Amino acid sequence: MKDYGEVREDLLAMLGELNERLGKITDDVKHSKEPPEKDFAEQAIEMENYEVLDHLGNAARMEINQIKQALERIEKGLYGECSVCGEPINEERLKALPYSDKCIRCAEKES
Repeated sequence: MKDYGEVREDLLAMLGELNERLGKITDDVKHSKEPPEKDFAEQAIEMENYEVLDHLGNAARMEINQIKQALERIEKGLYGECSVCGEPINEERLKALPYSDKCIRCAEKES
């Protein structure tokens, strides 16, 4: 089993940043720092902003989940192995997308 200590640290750092970002998004949506607008036009703009924040929050949650799964694969000794075909995932792919669980060939088949 390879030592993925540096990768693990990078994933943990990414996880921390995403959790912080998600917390800020949640605060914005809940109006924890300021009350909602009373003006109807401003409320309409806020609703559009909520849609964007919702999308960003969902993307962050999905990435957090992928990172947690990658950390589990490191612990189990399965990191860097395609979850579909079992072949090694190219190192360049893992550098670009460290939480990837599929080789490029299997990922392209899913698209």
